[in-house]
Amino acid sequence: MPLFRLAILAASLLAASSAFADGLDDAVLAELNFARERPADYARDLRRQMRSADPDRYSSFANEDPDALEEAIDFLERQPALPPLRRDARITAAAREYARAQGARGDVGHGPAGSLGERLRQNGVWAGLVAENISYGQDEPRDIVRQLIVDSRVASRGHRRNIFTGAYRSAGVACGPHRAYGAMCVIDFAGAIAQR
Repeated sequence: MPLFRLAILAASLLAASSAFADGLDDAVLAELNFARERPADYARDLRRQMRSADPDRYSSFANEDPDALEEAIDFLERQPALPPLRRDARITAAAREYARAQGARGDVGHGPAGSLGERLRQNGVWAGLVAENISYGQDEPRDIVRQLIVDSRVASRGHRRNIFTGAYRSAGVACGPHRAYGAMCVIDFAGAIAQR
């Protein structure tokens, strides 16, 4: 195959992959906003999924700690509705940089590729209140958001708290491949953004 054809094929595959990621990113933000705007409905969906899960078949839902799942449902039933998060291209760029770097290495966690505050400032965002959630191993919007809301094996339920913090008004979502877990999704949150 001539070199220029190979380059065109590679560019086409990269563009298709980016378009898929953008669609997944948007779908994850829509799922987050559904949970924030209609938490009681989200709780009903979780309870229905929990009851219909087949214990003899693998599903990402079966990996959830039953006590954490029940606690999440109880939380959602009491949670007041919140306004939707607005997509911010600068926050998305910061999330995308981290997802690409971490996914290629197979790292987990919120370091060492620079703090969230540093990454946001490099993309022109100055906000006093920021947070980050990262999902690993999930590639469906509902599974990504459910994993973070249930927050199994995270005693502080920090991911859930980030999603339902009313002071966060903007977000950036970037999903992509992960060398160890197959998929990952970085969600960065920001409160009031100062104009510079």
